[in-house]
Amino acid sequence: MTVSLAYAKQKKVDTAIELLIKGGQVMRGGPREKLSMLTCLCWMYLWKSREAPRVAPEGVLPSEARTKDYFLGLSTSTLNEALRINPAFPPLFLARGVLQLLKASLQPPSKSAAPGAIDIDKAEILRASLKSFEDAIRVSQGRNMMAVLGKSRALYSLGKFAEALEGYQEVLHKMPELVDPDPRIGIGCCFWQLGFKEDAKTAWERALEISPDSKTANILLGLFYLDASAHVPTNGPEFIRLYKKAMTEYTQKAFKADKDLPLTCATFAGYFLSRKSLPNVDTLAHKAIQYTDVNAIASDGWYLLARKEHYDEDYERATDYYRRADEARGGAERGYLPAKFGAAQLAVLKSDFGEAKLRLEKIIQQSKNIEAMVLLGTLYAEEVFVSQQSAVKEDKSTEFKKAIGYLETARNAWKDPKKNLIADSSVLLNLARLYEVDQPEKSLQCLQQVEQIEYDRLPKDEKPDDPEEIAALKESLREGLPPQLLNNMGCFYYQSEKFEQAGAMFQVALNACMKITETQEELDGDALVTTISYNLGRTYEASGQLDEANTVYEGLLARHDNYTDARTRQAYIALRQNPTDDGPKKMGELYKDASADLEVRALYGWYLGRVNSRKKIGNLAEDSELRHYKHTLQGYDKHDRYALIGMGNLYLMTAREMRRETDQDKQKRSAMYTKAVEFFDKALQLDPKNAYAAQGIAIALVEDKKDLKTALSIFVKVRETVKDPSVFVNLGHVFAELHQYSKAVEHYEAALSKDRSRDAQILACLGRTWLAKGRAEKNLTGYKNALEYSLKALELAPEQVHFKFNVAFVHIQLATAVYGTPEAQRTLAEVQAAAEGLEAAIESLEAIAQHPQTPFPKHDIEQRANMARNTMRKQLERSIQAQKEYEEKNFEKLQAAKQKREEELKRREDAKKAAQQAELDRKLKIAEERQKIAEKDRELADLRAEEDRAREAAELTTDSETGDKVKRKKKPRGGGGKRKKKNDDGITDDESGGEREPKPRRRAKRGSGDDSDEEKPKKKRRLAKKGANDKPSKFKSSEIVVESDSDGDNGAADALKEMDDEVLSDAPASMDVDEDEAAPAPAKRKNRRAMIDSDDEDEDEEPAARDDSPATANGDTPMADPAPAAEDSDE
Repeated sequence: MTVSLAYAKQKKVDTAIELLIKGGQVMRGGPREKLSMLTCLCWMYLWKSREAPRVAPEGVLPSEARTKDYFLGLSTSTLNEALRINPAFPPLFLARGVLQLLKASLQPPSKSAAPGAIDIDKAEILRASLKSFEDAIRVSQGRNMMAVLGKSRALYSLGKFAEALEGYQEVLHKMPELVDPDPRIGIGCCFWQLGFKEDAKTAWERALEISPDSKTANILLGLFYLDASAHVPTNGPEFIRLYKKAMTEYTQKAFKADKDLPLTCATFAGYFLSRKSLPNVDTLAHKAIQYTDVNAIASDGWYLLARKEHYDEDYERATDYYRRADEARGGAERGYLPAKFGAAQLAVLKSDFGEAKLRLEKIIQQSKNIEAMVLLGTLYAEEVFVSQQSAVKEDKSTEFKKAIGYLETARNAWKDPKKNLIADSSVLLNLARLYEVDQPEKSLQCLQQVEQIEYDRLPKDEKPDDPEEIAALKESLREGLPPQLLNNMGCFYYQSEKFEQAGAMFQVALNACMKITETQEELDGDALVTTISYNLGRTYEASGQLDEANTVYEGLLARHDNYTDARTRQAYIALRQNPTDDGPKKMGELYKDASADLEVRALYGWYLGRVNSRKKIGNLAEDSELRHYKHTLQGYDKHDRYALIGMGNLYLMTAREMRRETDQDKQKRSAMYTKAVEFFDKALQLDPKNAYAAQGIAIALVEDKKDLKTALSIFVKVRETVKDPSVFVNLGHVFAELHQYSKAVEHYEAALSKDRSRDAQILACLGRTWLAKGRAEKNLTGYKNALEYSLKALELAPEQVHFKFNVAFVHIQLATAVYGTPEAQRTLAEVQAAAEGLEAAIESLEAIAQHPQTPFPKHDIEQRANMARNTMRKQLERSIQAQKEYEEKNFEKLQAAKQKREEELKRREDAKKAAQQAELDRKLKIAEERQKIAEKDRELADLRAEEDRAREAAELTTDSETGDKVKRKKKPRGGGGKRKKKNDDGITDDESGGEREPKPRRRAKRGSGDDSDEEKPKKKRRLAKKGANDKPSKFKSSEIVVESDSDGDNGAADALKEMDDEVLSDAPASMDVDEDEAAPAPAKRKNRRAMIDSDDEDEDEEPAARDDSPATANGDTPMADPAPAAEDSDE
């Protein structure tokens, strides 16, 4: 057996096993010798199991492969044979525990277990392992530290991290020199699982300090920094620093120490995957899978292989590897989220969108993963986009809502700084496309956020502070954005009628085109420039810059002389600028060259209906505009929506002008409205969102059916889409019919503001509405406003006889209203003005009666003029006389009331000014007081700082050895005589002059009264009695850990004092101090809390630890206690 052990030490385990087997066959000793040899053989098999592959290598039959399971089986049979000889043999307990640990690690995860739970079978094996280690500890009377380590490892696997931590700390306390295995590694892992990652790093750094070549400590520290890099933006310098430190300083060192360490192989494979070094990924991932005994590492290896095959576009193998990675962690409801997501990505690449959506929805149900939401939202969005572009329209409202929901959730998650997510431009672009039809303002916000993302990517030192510089920088950055994005932003600005911003955006888009064509030669830059230039011309046109728009169109035609859209816009501009000369000429040329173009035919139809000054034709069939639309529908496109709506409008106008005296006339008129509605309905069938067709139906409902409520709801919806003044005019008509005059006026005025300020018809409508409002409210202001708007309409169209009649009619109505107003509510000036207006109305009515085309029968107009001349004139003359007498009689009262009102207004104004001045004085006073307080605080702070400096200077003295300034040492409180102190070797020396810092005040223990000096001797006697027979130890307590903030002795000195107090407190913590120096083993004690420093050391006069004290000499950094005792802690 000695020879076998020698071979094993030389890493020749196979030879050692062979010698042990042969030795066992020829051995003739007693059972004890055979038992030792079998135990040794069992450990050799366990060693081989750790180094054996997890699965059979490719090309080797599973029955012939020597895998981990194979050697574990041999180890089990050997152990059973040894147990039959002597089941109570102590080394067998430890061997059985390790064997069960290895078996548990190879146990495949169960799919039925809940996420985060341990499999039932695995838990049973681990509990059996735990019992074996406890038996080993029991028979060794607690001296077998390997068994304690094994017990901690089993507890760790069972998820009892706090209990495992106590075990690792116990080993570190009793064997601080132990480095292989190193309990500090286990301590760090427990801290990591408990959420104390910084403490874990400290433990691993200490392990690396003691054993610089420790491959486990190196790779764990590398993973710590990789985890830290995952919590900072990947485009920042901090990420680069952390990632570089993780890979080059730690992971690379661990890999050089052992190229077969599974965790290192998996970590390095991930690095090579990011570098697209796929052969290295394949090699390292297979190593990680083969040699690990941890399911999670095997899962990582399969996942890396799946990503590698994913990049190589071998989707079948990638799918298989993703499945294995998922099953290695439990699969189904548990499993590995990245592997599930990878399988969903493969389904997308295979165009199996149903499978992809099913997988992604399961992922979201389990984890609310943002990446899964982005991909799923994108899939639903693509379905919506495909449906929009297809000829057959399907209801995709459900997919639309899901796409918006998932993508908006991802967008909102970016705002959470804790999640540290990077904004994805593709999410915003998809949202912009989804919003562009129904919510263009939200679409624009998404595109603006894309622009902001580009700005945020700049380093902070490159961002200016001046607003003008920021604007200039953003302008220059825009030129680096995709021109398609800038073009879309300009279109949204155009739709919201922000023409100046739209024009600026199109200009930047043109500059971006020039830049992008220099770098991307395959891009069709000419098509982009043409489209954006046309949009720029439309923007100039909408903003009234017709000459600039014409210049842009000419530039387009110079490059593409057959660009019909540009010629169409030029013809329209010419029709607006020269409706009688150049406009018709260009329109004729365009129609001759491109009569088959539907846009050209639409403009020509508009030209026939609006520009040509044609006479009214009694027979609608002879109308040239109608015949043009019929020709378009019959010869070019029967689904041309403009022609359908144009014909509907013609029938609508014809019905409006038809006679309605008899029932037969009314029936003919209603049939004409029905004909118009048929054309509008056909257009809506082709385009359900066509607002112009919906508006036509609403007009027909009002004029034919008097269905004002239904028409109002349609007009309101149309208003959200169409920005044309006609929508507001129609809404004004409906509100006027509903007697909601204020809303009617509001919509008429809105129509005037939209490039229709000189529209006489709208002004006439406003006059009519104000007149109705004045009548309803019996308010002269309404009549005056009606007169004002009627005069404006007449001024714009003086030849229109019905506008003259409107002015005369309003004059008469105003005169009637003034006559009926009480004398106290009118003035003499108003009555006289009404009389003058009445005279003008009489003259106007007489002139209108002589006109060949009177708006009403001539007899009716003459009769109204006679009534005004004979009756109303006399009434106003009497009203003028009565108003004069009333005002003369009440002149003094009116003056007094006027003066009193002026005084009241002045008094209110003065009070208001006084209150403002008082408030200003109060604020100034407060500001002065604050300034005085701030100055006084600064003076006190300066004085206090000066006193502190003086006190510090007084407390400093010169060190006799170093010459440095050091703090004076305080004299001891006690008698100051000599006292005894133990050296590290256990010899007690006399030492005088031992100063110590005063102990911090302590809180009273619950239920024990004050912790006074009188009580301390009592505590000392009690402890001395309980620990009188204990052997002195250099450790204060096996339970206490204090974290030092420095490498010096201050933290250790404070720790010694606080541990002395904690011994008295009955509330021990759960951490141990790591010591490098060999310490004498403490004697067995019944009560752990009774351990004290020295039998003859005075607790009340504990000296401060020196720099060379055992607690600080080795440089170990103790760990922080995750759950310190709260009740008995100092201060």
